[in-house]
Amino acid sequence: MPAPASLFSPRAVSLGLSCLVATATPVARAQTTPSTTLPAVKIRASAPEPNGRLQLDLPADTGSRLGLTPRQTPATVSIIDRNTIDTRGAQDTQEILRAVPGITAHNAPGNIGVSYRGFSGGSVTQLFNGIHLQYTIAARPVDSWIYDRVESIGGPSSFLFGAGGVGGSINYITKLAERHDISEARLRLGTQRLKEASVGLNRRIAGDGSGAGDHHIRIDLNYRRADGWTDGTGTRSTQLATSLLSDLGQGVTHTLAYEAQDEAVDRPYWGTPLLNPPGASLRVDPRTRDKNYNSADGLYEQRVQWLRSITDWRLSDSTRLKNTFYAYDALRDYRNVESYRFDAGNTSVIRSATLLQRHDQRLVGDRIEGSHQGQAWGHRSDWAWGLDVSVNKQTRFPNSLPGTVSTVDPYRFDTENFFDIPGMKRGFRPDRDNKVTTTALYLENRTALVPALHLVTALRHERIKLELKNRREVTAASPASFQRSYHPSTGRIGLVWDLAPGAMVYAQYATAADAPSGVLSTASFSDVRNNSELTTGRQAEIGSKLDFWQGKGTATVSAFTIRRKNIATQDADNSALTVLVGEQSSRGVELAVGLKPAAGWSVQGNVSRVDAQYDRFRQGGISLAGKTPTNTPETVANLWVSYAFAPSWQASMGVRHVGKAYADAANTMSWSAYTLVDLGLSHQVNRNISVVGRIRNATDRLYAANLTSTMAYLGAPRTADLALRVSF
Repeated sequence: MPAPASLFSPRAVSLGLSCLVATATPVARAQTTPSTTLPAVKIRASAPEPNGRLQLDLPADTGSRLGLTPRQTPATVSIIDRNTIDTRGAQDTQEILRAVPGITAHNAPGNIGVSYRGFSGGSVTQLFNGIHLQYTIAARPVDSWIYDRVESIGGPSSFLFGAGGVGGSINYITKLAERHDISEARLRLGTQRLKEASVGLNRRIAGDGSGAGDHHIRIDLNYRRADGWTDGTGTRSTQLATSLLSDLGQGVTHTLAYEAQDEAVDRPYWGTPLLNPPGASLRVDPRTRDKNYNSADGLYEQRVQWLRSITDWRLSDSTRLKNTFYAYDALRDYRNVESYRFDAGNTSVIRSATLLQRHDQRLVGDRIEGSHQGQAWGHRSDWAWGLDVSVNKQTRFPNSLPGTVSTVDPYRFDTENFFDIPGMKRGFRPDRDNKVTTTALYLENRTALVPALHLVTALRHERIKLELKNRREVTAASPASFQRSYHPSTGRIGLVWDLAPGAMVYAQYATAADAPSGVLSTASFSDVRNNSELTTGRQAEIGSKLDFWQGKGTATVSAFTIRRKNIATQDADNSALTVLVGEQSSRGVELAVGLKPAAGWSVQGNVSRVDAQYDRFRQGGISLAGKTPTNTPETVANLWVSYAFAPSWQASMGVRHVGKAYADAANTMSWSAYTLVDLGLSHQVNRNISVVGRIRNATDRLYAANLTSTMAYLGAPRTADLALRVSF
């Protein structure tokens, strides 16, 4: 199989040049602006300290573009900062998400899934530095080392980031250059031959530290290699994040950032076959827990590159302009046999679903935005506005074979090399090009109606043009080309009432738009022809955020109801067609609490209960009204406790409970609820050196992270690792 393009290919270099050219004009024009004071810098300690309180008073771009904190925002907004990531030992972006109430996630190779408030897939927007890739598989787990924090907002949020986000939006925010020196490194070793090395450096490379003329560079690099817990699986990944921060004077700063991710998985694990008969409670044979039925040389590879050019111009203390040019390039290759099922007597495993696939995706865009803090009719009134233009193009190269590949003994077997499968040929043949061009205008406002009562509003209008180009045979079902346009308008209106110092209540109503099936960047000709409109989502939410116990505790609580209409459902009169009359809804409550009860103690927890169902939906000619969507547990709860029992020692424990989930939309098959326990022990050797040992899934619980009607994608068994962290 041809290797993906080099990270430093001519295409990557051309993206970099485009990035530099795009920002030259704004920087030059900004030189006449009066100077302003640079923001204060916080220096992080060399070792993370337990902090039980929730992050309610840090500005979060994911909840609003007005620079509001979670406490000021009429929505459920979570911030998982770098300190929390480190103290909990979150290995990748999916483990970080456990800190968000109600979220479940899995990393099955071809079906990266996040469920939030009863919705999943393209209905949960996953962003990278506020940029929407419009493709769910693009959100594969990434090692946590290169990220500064992760933010989220629950419920419809298309008014912030564009079509999608009915269930919520998640934003992974990369570390960027700062105005002080940082030197840190980590070495981690563990079971399954885990070897990981990470380093982070931040330095001033020019200037005298006074502001104008200063240039700071940051480099964060991570390399990881490990065997999988299933036979023959092995992973190798490298993450690089580097950025240059330049203080150009006259209130202008510029950041040029480049990121690269290179991942290869040998013989990826796709799942474990379920025992027959399936019954109401699904099971797997424990003896197949570590079996891998993929081809002997199965493969998943991806190479991802990001370029961002961010120009920030502070015209005054109250007015700011910002321009972000961004470019994304990704190439993903698959070579696998992906489906396995037991025969009726559970004596053999039937292997099928042969797929050779390549995804080639490029995204280029520019966002111009501004903010102003002012007055309206004698009241404080802050504004944010922006224009976002992007072009997202993806070409897919699928080559699949129908039918059974082989039938093997469940416990003792050998599998073939992929290209030894009869009928499978090397090389890639493009199927179609999907080009999504988006132009969006947005506006937000926060006005103090009275000193303790604020009205928060937002409105976004998008012009989306989807163009499909057929790269294969032209037929009536697959014409040479086809295009369709969408014009969604979405918004939010909310009230925030400050009841007392440290306590507020809020109410909000928000809307969203979403593709009827899948995402537009992978939509087929039939999707576009039959689904002429985007779905609509609406949410009503009330909640509160407060401090209590004389500042030792913080809490957030919310109750919500969401309804999504016009989803694609099977035509009652013709099962071969879909119509936009389906409906799906969810309602639930979320609670998060953080405590610092005494010196050395830290306690945080969250719990969510959601009642998600189809209100109008058909599959196989059968109505599924009242049924729960697949892989959507009713209850998700997390608890983290840490205790510094000696001056240089700290013990920690994490407990996660996930409720029952269904494998089919008819709700005839389910996996029982499960509870996981993680343990940790850290020792601060001296000011600059710490050692942390962790046991994950300490009880070795066998559980399904994702389900289909024939397979369970199992979570990892018990693992252990030891990490040495150094600051210098």
